Amino acid sequence: MSLEDNKALVRRSIEGENRADLGMVEDCYATNYVHHDPDNPAVRDWPGLKEAFLTYFAAFPDGHVVIDDLIAEGDKVVKRWTSRATHQGEFAGIQATGKQVSFTGTTTYRLAGGKIVEAWWNYDLFGMLQQLGAIPAPAEPAVATA
Repeated sequence: MSLEDNKALVRRSIEGENRADLGMVEDCYATNYVHHDPDNPAVRDWPGLKEAFLTYFAAFPDGHVVIDDLIAEGDKVVKRWTSRATHQGEFAGIQATGKQVSFTGTTTYRLAGGKIVEAWWNYDLFGMLQQLGAIPAPAEPAVATA
């Protein structure tokens, strides 16, 4: 596949996520997919990622990912993204707050045979949890007076 084909596949997976269309997302991932996510180490494969997507779709049904940058080289595509959503269902033990969140991340995908076969996820989960009120926001620094 060409670099443009690889980028188109990643765009299609995001389109599926934005529609909460798990079938569309699943079409983009290989059955032997390997998942790397330091914030969710229990997720290791496609069934785990599928469950994580379902949980996210239920908690944030209006979730929308915007691709800020999409860079391809060789068999990899790197996506820098921003997600915005309203917390409308239980997430990470936090009952729905109705709060809107916005957080950013970077995902590096490895593709083979027209499918996503591996991905490394990094995103601002801490900031999202602060926006939900689950983690206190840092105190404002004291203003020095002369």
